[in-house]
Amino acid sequence: MHPLPEYPRPSMRRDSYVNLNGPWDYAITQSSEFPAKWDGAILVPYSPEAKASGVGRTLQPGQWLHYHRTFTPPAGEGGRVLLHFGAVDYACAVEVNGRLAGGHRGGYWPFTLDITDLLRPQGRNTLWVAVQDPTGNGTQARGKQTLTPGGMFYHAQSGIWQTVWLERVPDNYITELTVTPDYDARTVTVKAHTAQPGGAKNLWAVVRAGGVTIAEDWGGDEADQDGEVTLNIPEKHFFPWSPDSPFLYDLTYEVVAPDGQVLDAVKSYVGMRKVHIEGNKIYLNNEPYYQRLVLDQGFYPDGIWTAPSDDALRRDIELGLAAGFNGARLHQKVFEERYYYWADRLGYITWGESPSWGMDANDVETARNFLSEWAECVVRDRNHPSLLTWTPMNEEWWPDNTQFPRFASDVYDLTGRLDPTRPVNTVSGGAVVRTDIWAVHNYEQDPAKLKEKIFSVTESASLLEALQCMAENKVSGLPVTDREDQ
Repeated sequence: MHPLPEYPRPSMRRDSYVNLNGPWDYAITQSSEFPAKWDGAILVPYSPEAKASGVGRTLQPGQWLHYHRTFTPPAGEGGRVLLHFGAVDYACAVEVNGRLAGGHRGGYWPFTLDITDLLRPQGRNTLWVAVQDPTGNGTQARGKQTLTPGGMFYHAQSGIWQTVWLERVPDNYITELTVTPDYDARTVTVKAHTAQPGGAKNLWAVVRAGGVTIAEDWGGDEADQDGEVTLNIPEKHFFPWSPDSPFLYDLTYEVVAPDGQVLDAVKSYVGMRKVHIEGNKIYLNNEPYYQRLVLDQGFYPDGIWTAPSDDALRRDIELGLAAGFNGARLHQKVFEERYYYWADRLGYITWGESPSWGMDANDVETARNFLSEWAECVVRDRNHPSLLTWTPMNEEWWPDNTQFPRFASDVYDLTGRLDPTRPVNTVSGGAVVRTDIWAVHNYEQDPAKLKEKIFSVTESASLLEALQCMAENKVSGLPVTDREDQ
């Protein structure tokens, strides 16, 4: 049984792919040591707290969650074998055949381990993953999950919750792609990073529409480990991406040897669109565009964070469109890439957010964790055309004499440097230090009262006063009672 069998990284696909979802051995213990016995089977990639996992147990702070299985590497010989984890909540260590392969911190972001040198030349290979998740006691961001669910907070989850998979790649392979459309110039710039020096020489990129090649070119010979190719889209083949017409071009990127042999090839796609701000309006493709967004929190009755199927991810978007929305603010969760894939395909606007709730942004270690983990989120998702705005934090406030103003400013700068193509809503509905979009959360349910609050002189004066306070890095004067969380 292999739940969620689809290729989990649609923005950078290879032909070599072995899905490791399915039944694994599991145990929950008080020790980081290899368990003396296993408690039973767990269906990966569902967390033990999820009904879909077949376990139904909640990992407590201080406990260790262990996973174990055997596996066969992808077919072929030579090159490198990579082990990918879509996401593991929160901190984990990984051993292959009894030897440490590596580890990771950050419960929402993917990581990759090169396990080539740990594989056995013959016979079975073993994989052991040991996980800890402090949930309510750590310095990590955790979003809406809690050990005591109720009200606006949901059930905690831990461990592996996205696809685990293997692929075989050449010795010097493409590790990362950044695809940047320039709507006004009618160009697509593709930057690639390779595992070793010299890998980015002889790069070749091609853009196709409906199977027809419309642009192709080589990268420069001066490239070493980072290569770049800019492709011009002919006017007659220029089809903008928008919710009304979500056209996507196919993109292939290859590393080619001097003798013409293709050493590595990845497939992706790109949507030609532009988002920017003029005055008090957000523009899509140089036209003002009204966004009517639903708040999507990405929880499932049986899977918690993990969707029951790829069709369920698509269905969520289709339901949003049928209800009259043209997009979603993806709230307090980093959604799996397959969700963005369907948003790109179906023409559904997304705002990318971090699970910032549960963190004390005035704590130095917490702030440090957030900066590094948020950077991973931006890098993973910046190629998706449906994503129009970054929203790092939700309703964060701060008392006097803390580091929050500096921290929020750093988040704004970091996001803009990693992705200068999108506006940043640094704190949605909270204390604003630096931002491109200032968002006010108001939860009045009576339409007449809501209109009165929005357009009243008193309310407008308080907002102007708040802006002045924020500009001076003072505590906001906004009334907190009207701006509680969703």
